[in-house]
Amino acid sequence: MARKKLTLSTKANYGNWVPTNIMKMLGAADSVLAVLTFLFQRVFQLKPAAWVTGILCLIFCAYTFYMWRCREAFDFKKGDIRGDVHQFLVDHLKWDGKGTFLDIGCGAGALTMRCAKTFPKASFVGMDYWGKEWSYAKEQCEQNAKLEGVAARGRFEKGDAAKLAFPDETFDAVVSNFVFHEVRTARDKRDVVREALRVLKKGGAFSLQDMFAQKALYGDMEDLVKELKAEGFAEVHYIANIENQNQLVPKFIQTPWMIKGAGVLYGVK
Repeated sequence: MARKKLTLSTKANYGNWVPTNIMKMLGAADSVLAVLTFLFQRVFQLKPAAWVTGILCLIFCAYTFYMWRCREAFDFKKGDIRGDVHQFLVDHLKWDGKGTFLDIGCGAGALTMRCAKTFPKASFVGMDYWGKEWSYAKEQCEQNAKLEGVAARGRFEKGDAAKLAFPDETFDAVVSNFVFHEVRTARDKRDVVREALRVLKKGGAFSLQDMFAQKALYGDMEDLVKELKAEGFAEVHYIANIENQNQLVPKFIQTPWMIKGAGVLYGVK
């Protein structure tokens, strides 16, 4: 179901899938290698060492440029690939917007806001672990919700996607985007999927995106689809390699360290 793609506030801070600290680290590495190359070549007259650091500097600079291009592409105010990926998820959520939805691993709340604005009568809960390694925070989500005009309809909670702090069948809809493979408290990532579906009401809708097509993480997803149907789910659908759907993700981003082998699992419980 194709829905109108909504625009998020340009004042909100949703960060980036290529964090600022990563770019700073790469820039620092480029600078250090450039200085070493200069010192080895001009000061110490160590040409073999200068060749090594020079080649490394070129490699690091090329990778930094690549990461910068990815960052620009992901930026909501520029390439907006994140917006397109989120919209693909929302378009596959078979829900009428009545009730409460849960966004698992909400990060800075970008997907939460998109869903909240798409379904203006819905309430929401956004949850995330918000660890030190991520450049997102609960306060950031709350501020973004205010800027988007949806703060009164929901809340944000800290939690573990592998062990959600909600009773069975709590929510009318559940969404999640590129989160499950990052959950370190669950060895079998399928358990994280099942945990998400546990808190979904019977008849509720779900749309979950992750690196489902990477068999090292999830095995054969068609087996999971069959299992869920056998357990009585009303609808279960799976689309593999969504990065290739309608040129959703540019080719230069379709790499194992960016977006490769992504899929969407969606349906009705």
